[in-house]
Amino acid sequence: MNTHNQAMLHILCGKIASGKSTLARELAKQPVTVGIAEDQWLSALYKEEMRTIEDYVRCSAKLRNAIAPHVISLLKAGVSVVLDFPANTVANRQWVMSIIRESGADHRLHFLNVPDDICTSRLHARNQSGTHDFTVTDEQFALISRHFAEPQAQEGFTIIQYDNEK
Repeated sequence: MNTHNQAMLHILCGKIASGKSTLARELAKQPVTVGIAEDQWLSALYKEEMRTIEDYVRCSAKLRNAIAPHVISLLKAGVSVVLDFPANTVANRQWVMSIIRESGADHRLHFLNVPDDICTSRLHARNQSGTHDFTVTDEQFALISRHFAEPQAQEGFTIIQYDNEK
């Protein structure tokens, strides 16, 4: 593969409603780039099965197992990928790192470091608009946020940090 045209894997990390999907859509506008959004796939495949956080974890794991070989194939073919799956835990980032290693692609981990109050305000607006695939309650936001782990340099990612996005 010509390293000048090497595929890039864009990864997103940030709490719910931090702006990950908005950034993902912008990144996916680049030439020879495709976006793959977890929420769209989960909604299409498992919406009726997803009622609890445990359901999300189970369905997300199935989707990750199914989608990883496809992402690797795209990257090896020279197509950049914006993976709009939350890289919010060490385990999720290890999954992404396995894709990077197997594909040989370059990567950028986009970390949206947005305070909880901004995220919850955006979440309320998003829920009210009805435009998102899923509605998340304040309680679910708090529960999921407890598992959030900021990316660390020793994990081996090239991190681009966005602070206090409005």
